[in-house]
Amino acid sequence: MTKRIVLLTATATLTGALIYAAAQQPAATPPALAPAPPAQAEEKLEVPPPPFSDGIFPCSQCHKDMKPNRTRRTLTEMHTDIELKHDADHRWCLDCHDANDRDHLHLASGELISFDESYKLCGQCHGEKFRDWRAGVHGRRTGYWNGHKKYLLCANCHNPHQPHFKPLEPKPAPNRPTRDSVSR
Repeated sequence: MTKRIVLLTATATLTGALIYAAAQQPAATPPALAPAPPAQAEEKLEVPPPPFSDGIFPCSQCHKDMKPNRTRRTLTEMHTDIELKHDADHRWCLDCHDANDRDHLHLASGELISFDESYKLCGQCHGEKFRDWRAGVHGRRTGYWNGHKKYLLCANCHNPHQPHFKPLEPKPAPNRPTRDSVSR
């Protein structure tokens, strides 16, 4: 017990001495920060053209003389084949499509992007999938490990208005080989 008290007392004394010595030192000026590295130009990814329906792009063909209607509603005059099942309670067409420039999408920041860059839009909400897509784990990527790569857009596999795949029925388990079926 006595050794423990001596040890605790020595520790407290040493800690107090260090705090006192630090308080007596003049404040050190922080070292100058190194300049930030120059911003690198964003890599342009090679992707195939988006899978538009025939005759539907450029959107400005029809929308050029239309005044944007920003009211959330069910579409009844055109695009009636589109059923939004992509967070439908919180999302609407103009959350992704730009109201003033229908040939572009827009990010949450308002930045306009082409349909060829739609992966940036998807990545805003689906960051984990975007990371995996860039790494080649999600979706299809071809090319060289440390070189040029080609990617498929999210819309090449997922309908952006209804992105979930329909459930697949599992296949039966394979037949186990028997000794008779194994060739020697």
